[in-house]
Amino acid sequence: MFSSLKIRDFRLYWFGMLISLIGTWIQSVAQSWLVFQLTNSAFLLGMVGFLNTIPVFLFSLLGGVVADRLNKKNILLFTQSAFMLLAFILAILTQLKLITPGQIMLIAVLNGIVMAFDGPSRQSVVVELAGKVHLLNAIALNSAAFNSARIIGPAVAGILIAVIGMSGCFYINGLSFLAVIIALLLIRAKTEAKQYPHGHIMKDLFEGLKFIKNNPTVLSLITLVGIMSLFGISYLILMPVFAKDVLGVGAKEFGILMSATGAGALAGALMLARLGDFKQKGKLLFFSNSLFCAALLLLSLSKSYFFSLVILVFVGWSSILSMSLINTLLQIIAPDNFRGRVMSAFMFTFAGVMPFGSLLSGILTQALGVSEAILISALACSIFFIAINLVYPKIRQL
Repeated sequence: MFSSLKIRDFRLYWFGMLISLIGTWIQSVAQSWLVFQLTNSAFLLGMVGFLNTIPVFLFSLLGGVVADRLNKKNILLFTQSAFMLLAFILAILTQLKLITPGQIMLIAVLNGIVMAFDGPSRQSVVVELAGKVHLLNAIALNSAAFNSARIIGPAVAGILIAVIGMSGCFYINGLSFLAVIIALLLIRAKTEAKQYPHGHIMKDLFEGLKFIKNNPTVLSLITLVGIMSLFGISYLILMPVFAKDVLGVGAKEFGILMSATGAGALAGALMLARLGDFKQKGKLLFFSNSLFCAALLLLSLSKSYFFSLVILVFVGWSSILSMSLINTLLQIIAPDNFRGRVMSAFMFTFAGVMPFGSLLSGILTQALGVSEAILISALACSIFFIAINLVYPKIRQL
């Protein structure tokens, strides 16, 4: 289950990222609560989510070209330092009671720009640190780290908001980036771009898009990610409204709800890590997509806090299975000199399409209610997943 952690460089990277991700989730929960406290608006919650990820939509494909051209470790050192600076700015403004919704939105945009260049390098550096033999295990353990943080971060955030305030949560996030920066500085592996003739940046970008277009397997996998991001994952941005208006709970219970999703996702990630390089990944992908739609549908019908906790475990479990399997398949299929650009397309459809999902969810919630918005998302995911499997049945044979 933990075979890739025997590799020194990947182990350093993994533990550094784990600490940093815990801080990021603490900030995410505190920021959502701060926005809702300042505005009492589901639409503005969706707008902040939109602004945080719209730069990924605009710039992540360019970030993939940069990842294929430059030293990935240097890119990550720059982006992680930028994230740290923005976290401290948010902390100081909140502590001095100068923070406004407009400032939160500006910081969200800046974070999104950094994410657009961070994501492709962070995704594609894994194979260079762990090697192709351990790739599925390393990706699964990365997902386990992300979702361990998603369990710990929100649960801790619910307590920290009450104890040290939201500014304290933002300071903790800023400090957490030191862990991954130190880890990157200690890594010995060469993370330079593979040597190939560099043309114009736009030429490289269009070559990457052409490779994806001409590979039906890659295209179908990336389309699956886009659908999940547009209609499925956006439920996360609505959880403060769902917690308060449907379940009638406060910040502490909200943090536990978010942790339940992370608990399910962690279980799914560890299951994948234990399976290793197994056959019939496509069948498991089909099953996990179907379960995700069913769980989201049940969540939309829930009025019970306990039932919602149980359902969110299945939402997290199924979503991480889908994303980890797609991530692994894409990295196995992509040649070395295209991997950064293929993973930037993964980021584009995952985080880049998400702002439109967040905005759509915010509008639907404002107009119809939060449960109705989640119900529409579940039905949309179901329809599109069925359509993709009908158009490209070979996906179940991967």
